[in-house]
Amino acid sequence: MSDPVPSRRKAALVFIFLVVLIDVLAFGLIIPVLPHLVEEFTGSTASAALWIGVFGTVFAAIQFLSAPIQGALSDRYGRRPVILLSCLGLGLDFVIMALAPSLWWLLLARVFSGVFSASFSTANAYVADVVPADARAKSYGMIGAAFGVGFTIGPVLGGWLGEVDLRLPFWFAAGLALLNFCYGLFVLPESLPPQSRAARFDWRAIRPHAAILLIGRYPSIAGLAAVVFIANLAHYVYPSVFVLFADVRYGWGPWQVGWVLFLVGVCSVIVNVAVVGRAVRALGERRALILGLCCGVAGFVVYACAGQGWIFLLGLPVSALWAIAAPASQALITRQVDVDMQGRIQGALMSLVSVAGIIAPVAFAGVFGLFIGPHAPVEFPGAAWALAAVLLAIGAAIAWRHAPRSTPADGSGPAADDA
Repeated sequence: MSDPVPSRRKAALVFIFLVVLIDVLAFGLIIPVLPHLVEEFTGSTASAALWIGVFGTVFAAIQFLSAPIQGALSDRYGRRPVILLSCLGLGLDFVIMALAPSLWWLLLARVFSGVFSASFSTANAYVADVVPADARAKSYGMIGAAFGVGFTIGPVLGGWLGEVDLRLPFWFAAGLALLNFCYGLFVLPESLPPQSRAARFDWRAIRPHAAILLIGRYPSIAGLAAVVFIANLAHYVYPSVFVLFADVRYGWGPWQVGWVLFLVGVCSVIVNVAVVGRAVRALGERRALILGLCCGVAGFVVYACAGQGWIFLLGLPVSALWAIAAPASQALITRQVDVDMQGRIQGALMSLVSVAGIIAPVAFAGVFGLFIGPHAPVEFPGAAWALAAVLLAIGAAIAWRHAPRSTPADGSGPAADDA
């Protein structure tokens, strides 16, 4: 008789993949329609642009506050209830967005969206619970593929549905999230046994600054956490300036931009599905991390210097290899942390990502505006991409210095630093 455990684990991982996919798909669905819905409420494009910036900052700030709470809850009470609550909450949130009668209702919905979409940290902890240490990088690669699929399909599907009705994409996203909740209610097993859970809910750990300070208690992951923060900071260059950059530099409109984003998603899916696992097996997690960051640097340099659109497109497959870095870093981090701390560490990392989301849009948009404005020291529309390349180069240097060269074979607990 076949062992039921592997099949249950596979079903659980499929569900975790769907959780992340639907979260990201939901974000992608609203990219082409949310600005127009905001514009309906504000009455002008300029005001809509300002409010979209406010929405982005509020969303990142709420995630910053919510991620450590979800992580601590999952360490104390298990991963399953936290993930299911996130799915249910996200579905109800999109219903509110679809029905929002005013701008303030829409903003309130974005607040709730920030709370419930913080489930990424719990999903990462779930993978650490059920996947052996030497196979985690491949599983995190599948999570990365969910991001790619979501951002590939989401904007195209959202734009198509938005042509019918601006609120239809929100209804569609709500239906997906609620179906995912129902599916998980019957399929998703608990991954964290009672004996491995935290003895109590630590209220001090849920304070955002305490969540980040928690990383300081693990010197073996502090450098890797810095790499995660810098990499996410650099990644925000895409939503911060890409649309405006493509218009200024190449004269691309929404149709061209949508299809370029489609290509970005396709490249990401290919790398996460077909390359990550092979690269980590061949190179090891540390070298795979550094290689991925270096590919990101090269891709951003191409973007910054590309004077023509076809040259920019040549950078897509190069920068897509950057996707090797994220699962490699996650696998390295989970090796260094005890099982009952996985959720809180992942929550702390998500808090760092949220801080990056608060800082990055202003930084990249400011640099972009400075180098295309009338007082630009030199006209250089690609300056924001160049800044992102510098950030990733710094991240690669930190990874070279701090990523552990050896880890325990069984991944059962923290490893000693091997500098």
